[in-house]
Amino acid sequence: MATVVLSSADLVRRRGLRQMRAVALGLLVLAAIVYVLTLHREGGLGYLNAAAEAAMIGALADWFAVTALFRHPLGLPIPHTAIVPTRKDALAESLEQFVTENFLAESVIAEKMASAQVSRRAGEWLAAGNHAERIVTEGARTVGAALPKLGDAEVAAFIGGSLLPRFADEPLSPIAGHLLESVVEDGAHHALFDLVMVEAYDWLLNNRDTLAEVVGPRAPRWSPRWVDSIVIDRVHREALTWLRDVRDKPGHPARQAVDRLLTQLAVDLQNDPEMMQRFEVFKKRMLGHPDLAGNLTAVWDAFRTALIEAIADPEGPLRDRAVQEIKALGERLQHDEDLRGRIDVRAAEAVGYVVRTYGAEIVSVISDTIERWDGREAAERIELHVGRDLQFIRINGTVVGGLAGLIIHAVSQLL
Repeated sequence: MATVVLSSADLVRRRGLRQMRAVALGLLVLAAIVYVLTLHREGGLGYLNAAAEAAMIGALADWFAVTALFRHPLGLPIPHTAIVPTRKDALAESLEQFVTENFLAESVIAEKMASAQVSRRAGEWLAAGNHAERIVTEGARTVGAALPKLGDAEVAAFIGGSLLPRFADEPLSPIAGHLLESVVEDGAHHALFDLVMVEAYDWLLNNRDTLAEVVGPRAPRWSPRWVDSIVIDRVHREALTWLRDVRDKPGHPARQAVDRLLTQLAVDLQNDPEMMQRFEVFKKRMLGHPDLAGNLTAVWDAFRTALIEAIADPEGPLRDRAVQEIKALGERLQHDEDLRGRIDVRAAEAVGYVVRTYGAEIVSVISDTIERWDGREAAERIELHVGRDLQFIRINGTVVGGLAGLIIHAVSQLL
């Protein structure tokens, strides 16, 4: 037989149950005393005797009814008593079904989520006090503890065994084309193009001899060296002038030509079968390179080290930026109705999915837990939670029984 381990809250409930039992028993004893003292009396005492008699009957009947829920009254194996110990499994299944149908119904959850205004309340919580700092601190502690345990061997196995093969099998040409199209439309590639032009100009400015080594062998054999030097100088100056113009003039034809080239490439990557095939062949060749997995692992290792160092600094810019972003999100959630609406819809969909998919497993905790209890343990646990309120049935039975007896006696006297 299992032993019931009581928590501090259960001890409080037990004291309340004992107090209410004492009150109900006290009323029964009081009715019995009044009944004995007024037995065979006439007049007003006769009315009091009838009320006391009916009060005792009501008290005893309701005592039997309440007691029969949890045990056999007076230890007698009377049929249909000790209902909880003998039928706990059936009661658990009924309770589970009741919770499923009335509390874990998807419509009920959606309605509750809509009325709860989860996103607005979350925004108020995030923006108030030091909640953002607490989130960042706890998140940094968790990430800082988890990242060192993710070793290079596991990362390399994931990259080489799962990530790269998946990318190799997945057609990426349309995705790359769409991404390139968005980059060109937004002009995001201009910064990279500017950097290339700056570096190209600086390199050519400081590498006139390298240009001479490339252009010089192409001069005619009969050409004098001084003529070749003049030509090389002219080529060098013209190339520098062209690069400077491309670098400094946003509307330069070369820039426009690059934009048209990239735009056409984006279209071809999404629609031209030949270009798409060439891209996929190039992709597989790159992903199949034996050093790629190792290089990606090294990149991950460097990123992980930098991230650990950044989050370890309580006053560092990473933590400060994270706190500011969380607070800004809290402010947006309080004032941006569109954002709140989208988040509430997504949250309701997520909760609905969980209820729809795992609701049966969630509520099965009820029946699984009660089935593990023996009958006595189940009765004691349930009685601790509802027994105090059930004592009001005994009290009401005593009072109502007494009033009913008084009325019945008065009517019988009148008749």
